[in-house]
Amino acid sequence: MTTHNLLIELFVEELPPKVLEKLGLAFSDVLFEQLKAQGLTAADSAVTAYASPRRLAAHITEVSALAADKAVQQKLMPVNVGLDANGNATPALLKKLQALGAGPEAVAQLKRAPDGKAEALFYDSIVKGASLVDGLQKALSEAIAKLPIPKVMSYQLETDCELPGWSSVNFVRPAHSLVALHGSTVVPVKALGLTAGNSTQGHRFEARVSPVVLANADVYADTLARDGAVIASFTERRAEIARQLEAAAAKIGDGEDLKSHGALRPIEDAALLDEVTALVERPNVLVCEFEKQFLDVPQECLILTMKANQKYFPLLDAAGKLTHKFLVVSNITPDDASAVIGGNERVVRPRLADAKFFFDQDRKKTLASRVEGLAKVVYHNKLGTQGERTDRVRAIAKGIAALLPDAKNAAFVSAVDTTAQLAKTDLLTDMVGEFPELQGIMGGYYARHDGLGEEVAQAIEDHYKPRFAGDVLPRNTVGVVVALADKLETLVGMFGIGNLPTGDKDPFALRRHALGVVRMLSEANLDVGLDALIAQAIPAFGDKITEPAAALTSFIYDRLSGGLREQGYSAQEVEAVLALRPQRLSDVAKRLTAVRAFAALPESPALAAANKRIGNVLKKAGEVDAHVNAALFKEDAEQALYAAMQKLLPESEAQFNAGDYTASLQTLANLRSPVDAFFDDVMVNAEEMDLRLNRQGLLKSLHLAMNRVADLSCLAT
Repeated sequence: MTTHNLLIELFVEELPPKVLEKLGLAFSDVLFEQLKAQGLTAADSAVTAYASPRRLAAHITEVSALAADKAVQQKLMPVNVGLDANGNATPALLKKLQALGAGPEAVAQLKRAPDGKAEALFYDSIVKGASLVDGLQKALSEAIAKLPIPKVMSYQLETDCELPGWSSVNFVRPAHSLVALHGSTVVPVKALGLTAGNSTQGHRFEARVSPVVLANADVYADTLARDGAVIASFTERRAEIARQLEAAAAKIGDGEDLKSHGALRPIEDAALLDEVTALVERPNVLVCEFEKQFLDVPQECLILTMKANQKYFPLLDAAGKLTHKFLVVSNITPDDASAVIGGNERVVRPRLADAKFFFDQDRKKTLASRVEGLAKVVYHNKLGTQGERTDRVRAIAKGIAALLPDAKNAAFVSAVDTTAQLAKTDLLTDMVGEFPELQGIMGGYYARHDGLGEEVAQAIEDHYKPRFAGDVLPRNTVGVVVALADKLETLVGMFGIGNLPTGDKDPFALRRHALGVVRMLSEANLDVGLDALIAQAIPAFGDKITEPAAALTSFIYDRLSGGLREQGYSAQEVEAVLALRPQRLSDVAKRLTAVRAFAALPESPALAAANKRIGNVLKKAGEVDAHVNAALFKEDAEQALYAAMQKLLPESEAQFNAGDYTASLQTLANLRSPVDAFFDDVMVNAEEMDLRLNRQGLLKSLHLAMNRVADLSCLAT
């Protein structure tokens, strides 16, 4: 069957830039899957997605004009329903066949086959393959319907009939043309009030011709680039912008005014690059600059206003310091770009001036003078104001500090309290009011201005960290303590009022806060137990909450479990370690390493199975005392196991106490033979009560020793 490549393009007004790539991929993927489902594609067919600010398109290889006919077997009904006692068709069967376009003569062609407990009748037929016109129409309608559109627009189309009128169309943006080419042949499909053709529009200002006529499906990207001045591929356009940004930065770095700064580089921001790619059809990177006086403002403020408000790429020097140069990605390429450059420089200047004004105004008040104002800011209707929240964070932070060795250092305790008291005060500043993303960061700058010292300034800046997966931890212990207190206050408070995350909804980012707690306890190597940490945080809420400890503890361990599996640990390994609810999360990685090494030993399967068996025995026995009387032993096997335990358990315990969990488990591996012999030769639940209790006590002692590092029964298959 002859095949040709297929091109579909929907030309529209400017699409939402933040979702353009997703729209392009969804459009092409659904088109391809729908055509594939109808048998119109080949086994080696491939789809290429295109997306620019004003178009969504897909190029699909090896598409047939007509799908092959397909043999279909349909189950009709049970035999005893379709045929009477004489084997004749019942009215129900005849009616079913009629609905399928078959007459009474088809009864003789029906097949019988088992279907569960009874036999059923099956009808074999040939379904005619779909034509490309019908198949593409269905696929196109489905692709449009399934677009992940953030918000639909409603617009009017003039109807094509004798009587004038209008019809309403709902789509992400008004659509103006539709292209559908199978090879060089137009496929007459319709969508959004449009009929497909072979022409589209190029760049608004720089297209060489209008309209741009496409000779066939395979020249789409080349024709648009040549005649329409458009790079149709989102991926290629993104790569071209990145290339131009790097080239422009390198050229500026070679100039005399910035030579001392070393090699320059544009700010790294994948989301910004994606958004700019979705705003231009023919990128042209231009170099602009602003007055150096604005560099006195914290660079985070300048970078944010340039990125968020203007979609510019600030330039950093080799040390990561902001320069007075920035890059603009223009959608036009004039012979003289001075007007475009000058316009962008004029636009950014008021933005930077606002940032400087906010910075200057904010520094006229100290952070300490803003503490009282937090009492006027509502945090949560059940948990009070930001002022009340600050008091709770201070109390929790003091409690955490008291658990650390540094608690004896008065300067450390004072720094923790000062940081906790002032950490939220920058929420009341003009700068953070304008740019909420700068909370914490501006607090650090204002703390330095107030003379609070670098330790407190860093801790205030860092107390929101880690903000996301992969983010760095606070730089000093004061920052870690306050960050822990801040996250625990949120977690305990929200769990205490029953405001828990559900499904994909987590408005207070409790999952992220829990992961932050896990990372700080694990990576900052704090010698603090999780239960103790949560317990000392609860009293800060008084009677505002109900007891949240059990649910919150499980929630945190669940987050830890998921994170460990993402790191490559098996579900068995993670379950074995976390079944013991280890209090020092900094030990978890060492425990996992030990479990993995133990699992690789030849003795591991037998000992894991024995551990599980011991657990079941003890569970049925109820409360068991781990006391053993050697004088009561009767069997050689129990005496041998006891002797081996007397030799190996102290050694394993010493290794455990020294933190060498791998060695501790490997020492226990030597118990395999005596344990196997014990279960082969010894009846644990003997009729004599003293003998039974003694053997249960022996197993209890063994069970406790074997499960110090992890619950080894979880490794049993």
